[in-house]
Amino acid sequence: MSLSRTEATHTAEVISRALPYIQRFQGKTVVIKYGGNAMVDEALKRSFARDIVLMKTVGINPVVVHGGGPQIGQLLDKLAIESSFVNGMRVTDSKTMDVVEMVLGATVNGDIVNLINSAGGNAFGLTGKDGRLIRARKLKVSHKTPEMAVPEIIDIGQVGEVAAVDRSVIDLLVAGGYIPVIAPIGVDESGNSYNINADLVAGKIAEVLCAEKLMLLTNVAGLQDKQGEVLTGLTTARVDELIADGTIYGGMLPKIRCALDAVKTGVASAHIIDGRVEHAVMLEIFTDEGVGTLITDQEPTTTDTGLPA
Repeated sequence: MSLSRTEATHTAEVISRALPYIQRFQGKTVVIKYGGNAMVDEALKRSFARDIVLMKTVGINPVVVHGGGPQIGQLLDKLAIESSFVNGMRVTDSKTMDVVEMVLGATVNGDIVNLINSAGGNAFGLTGKDGRLIRARKLKVSHKTPEMAVPEIIDIGQVGEVAAVDRSVIDLLVAGGYIPVIAPIGVDESGNSYNINADLVAGKIAEVLCAEKLMLLTNVAGLQDKQGEVLTGLTTARVDELIADGTIYGGMLPKIRCALDAVKTGVASAHIIDGRVEHAVMLEIFTDEGVGTLITDQEPTTTDTGLPA
């Protein structure tokens, strides 16, 4: 179906407006944590894949890190393996870890690779165990009540944190024209597997790659103030203030801390973006407005593209 002259002109204008952003980010690395609604809604899945392929086509290097908590929970239920959580983290015994590796490392990872490839990309799926990409260590969780003199250390099994990332594996894939798609499973020095929070993995990978952007897709419009208004253009100092005064709390805290750590260690900017919006990634890359919260380590003197405001 051919476009009318008006539609064609509008399309040309949109593409033209994207040019400064393409020039600004060409050759740069963008790490995207993919999860939430964007990972299960069919229309959102397709728009995400097209966004990733477009980024690669115009010379930006996307690296995708994905979650898969709901899918893990579904298979555990089918297998009648009981789940329990401590501080929002799934207690992971050996049976649960087998399921985690099956779901994240095979099913979910393969689905995302196929999705991107079907959109014309060249994705390559791997876990943090491949090439010892992600070195992990056991996560220690402490719990303390007012009655306790010292915190109690709780063993939540094979749940880990990132000890180190070997960027050579990712560099090799990117240099070969591939889009890395990474499942957040790490391995320790003894070869033990660990389930690691995907936000944390994305943040650490962004740090090691000195990424231009870290994007964390969520199921909310972004970081909100106490009146429910979305906040953006935040410095790390301002985010620290919002944590201290209780504006940021609960389930958003780990995600925000991940974004803060990344920006404070060299990532140019971090974005908490609304994954429920079609083409959310493209909107964040190629427009000033974006679809969420931008966090940087400096007072903004330019637009997010680095162009004069």
